[in-house]
This record gives sequence, C-alpha cells and structure tokens, in this order.
Amino acid sequence: QVQLVESGGQLVQPGESLRLSCTVSDHTTSFPAMAWFRQASGKDREFVAAFTRNGGGTFYAPSVKGRFAISRDTAKNAMYLQMDSLKPEDTAVYYCAATPTPTGRLLDQNFYSYWGQGTQVTVAS
Repeated sequence: QVQLVESGGQLVQPGESLRLSCTVSDHTTSFPAMAWFRQASGKDREFVAAFTRNGGGTFYAPSVKGRFAISRDTAKNAMYLQMDSLKPEDTAVYYCAATPTPTGRLLDQNFYSYWGQGTQVTVAS
C-alpha cells in the first residue's frame, strides 16, 4: 500500500516562511497529479495548490497565489509546498494528496485517492 508522508509543519510567526514536504513511500510509484489541501479547526478541508504532469500546469487557491509555490523532485519522489509571507489565517493541518489519474478536477478533494496523515502549521506571534 502506497503511503504519503508529510513533514515540515511547525509554529512560525507571521511573515515567516516554511516548506512542507510530502514523500511517496513506494519509489516505484509516480503520481501524475498531486496536491496540497488544508483544514483549519472547525472548517472544511480546502484546496491549496496542485500540479499535473499533463501540460505541467500548477494551480493555486486565490488566498495563497503569489505566496505559496508547489514543486516536485522526481528523483526523490517527493512534493513540496514553499510557503512565504505566512499569515495567521494560514494556520491549519496541511495534507498532501495524489491520484494516478493525470487529468480531472484537480481542485476537488474527491479527485484524489491517496492522502497523507497531515502536518500542523501554526502561524502566530
């Protein structure tokens, strides 16, 4: 069973940066589409960012566009989320997600069949 493992979440102050990592446990499995979602306490899980090998497109939620950057390292079979200029409203549990399907509704969490356990990001002074 392929697993996704997130890391990098921690407590940071507003304006600081943080990089989250998501590693695929099976190095022989390469997902054509992966994404980051987040869920703040008491709120629904929401889309943050995604990429697809189909055209190499990246997609961002309006609330993070220009501050966050999604990337992948195919050699390490890992995905990253670079988060800059963090705000208190970015506080949430961040989840990585993956799908073997290269195209589809990338912003829809139901599109993804593999999920990590989540990593907590807290932005507070």
